[in-house]
Amino acid sequence: MFIGEYSHNLDAKGRLILPAKFRASLGERCITTRGLDHCLFVFPLEEWTVLEQKLRGLPLTKKEARAFSRFFFSGATECDIDGQGRILIPPSLRDYAAINREAAVIGVSTRIEIWAGERWDEYCTGAEETYEELAEKMGEGGAVVD
Repeated sequence: MFIGEYSHNLDAKGRLILPAKFRASLGERCITTRGLDHCLFVFPLEEWTVLEQKLRGLPLTKKEARAFSRFFFSGATECDIDGQGRILIPPSLRDYAAINREAAVIGVSTRIEIWAGERWDEYCTGAEETYEELAEKMGEGGAVVD
């Protein structure tokens, strides 16, 4: 399980150090792709396989399902984790997430998200304002612990 928030900088080659606590669960390789809210999603290979199976089950007859699958899978890349715990983030993914230098690396249960530092700060500011409201709404469905 991935939890926590860390701040790291990209080096000149576009490599990002992943937190040591995350590397043990990732192994030697992971999948990085476009995420939602203009961040990047990073999955361990096992989690990627589970997600891939779910997305395969989407109906090809639905335009939205095809569009989502295209966007999600076309941005995916397999990343090796080097001996210093870094992954190389391709330029197309850095551009998508607007990551130039500072990055926020956060754990979100079964995946890691990588955000441009400023975007993450902005997102947190907005989310803090509605956090209690969101918890209340999610609690109505039994999704949040009382």
